[in-house]
Amino acid sequence: MEELGLRAGTPVGTSLIDAHAGGVGVMESVAVPDPEAKEDDKEAICHRLVLVCGTSTCHMAVSCSKLFIPGVWGPFWSAMVPEYWLTEGGQSATGALLDYIIENHVASPRLANRAASQNISVFELLNKILESMLQDLNSPFLAALTEDIHVLPDFHGNRSPIADPKAKGVICGLTVDTSEKQLALLYLATVQGIAYGTRHIVEHCNAHGHRIDTLLACGGLSKNPLFLQEHADIVGCSIVLPRESESVLLGAAILGAVASKKYSSLSDAMKSLNAAGQVIHPAKDPKVKKYHDAKYRIFRELYEQQLSHRLIMAQALA
Repeated sequence: MEELGLRAGTPVGTSLIDAHAGGVGVMESVAVPDPEAKEDDKEAICHRLVLVCGTSTCHMAVSCSKLFIPGVWGPFWSAMVPEYWLTEGGQSATGALLDYIIENHVASPRLANRAASQNISVFELLNKILESMLQDLNSPFLAALTEDIHVLPDFHGNRSPIADPKAKGVICGLTVDTSEKQLALLYLATVQGIAYGTRHIVEHCNAHGHRIDTLLACGGLSKNPLFLQEHADIVGCSIVLPRESESVLLGAAILGAVASKKYSSLSDAMKSLNAAGQVIHPAKDPKVKKYHDAKYRIFRELYEQQLSHRLIMAQALA
């Protein structure tokens, strides 16, 4: 108390892991409450998956029952939301992977200079280039620009749901093109690869007892509209953004509000202080779903091929 300069009796909220605080700050950001849901419906929150997406991404869902899921951390009792089991998946490199892909391309310095001259981020400029290419190439939809480029984003291993630290990243479809447009396509394919990884996690969790049908996103990558739309289209779920963009800070504030007895429980505080902002819906065009289903199949095959190649080389060195 003396070191912190606090008076005796000052309430102090128990701390949380940063990603868990983000979950507390966004989990009850419901866009349109279900009119048929009861006020004390404990299952409603169990249909949501929180993406805390920055350098890496944490995928967090809660359940009323204990669910053991291979390749996914948990279940942890009351670790994030009291009286619920927490399941936590993740991708070891997401924002970090996008930075790596962009910064290691020969067109990166030119792109960075152009972005600076326009006073926008490199990501905003890449998104503008892709929109221009969509018009110039008369593509049926933006995602179709990457029909020949496929990315397995396991450049830092696979945390979930395969839990393979030896997994490697794969880029299929490279050419000698060094233009900014080629970098934009590689960037888009990497965003899609990350989103296919989230789809794999969601499908895996739902196959083991979860019923996830809504995503909630916070963190730096949630400020990128292309990243969000590709995730909505690929996973097939709407994505709810919180009204308060700094969800981790809000989660920490909620802990303080409960400690000070402003609210009787963490659940009440979350319902009062969480609020939904923008909602991103999946594309309605069935061709978009068909396209992503095909690319997702290739995404899954890239890892299976990697296992086959690993075995061939292990046998050669045996």
